[in-house]
Amino acid sequence: MLLGIALGGCASTIADAPLVGLPANTPARPAAPAEYLPVHDIPAPRQERVLDQAQQDKLEKDLLSARDRQASGAQAAQRRSN
Repeated sequence: MLLGIALGGCASTIADAPLVGLPANTPARPAAPAEYLPVHDIPAPRQERVLDQAQQDKLEKDLLSARDRQASGAQAAQRRSN
């Protein structure tokens, strides 16, 4: 078990060895390692405004009517196929 742990730590070194090496079609490693992604950067504030209550109500009504149209169309298509 100790041997396995010791060899596991050397895996990256063994892969670069001339006799073991990498497959022939492996692309070359970059000269400089890539930078870490900027995970702590905060995006710029949004330019869009929040919908007011009247706009929210209209949007909800439009979505509900679209859902009802889809449901009735699906039921009609199912009746035609039977």
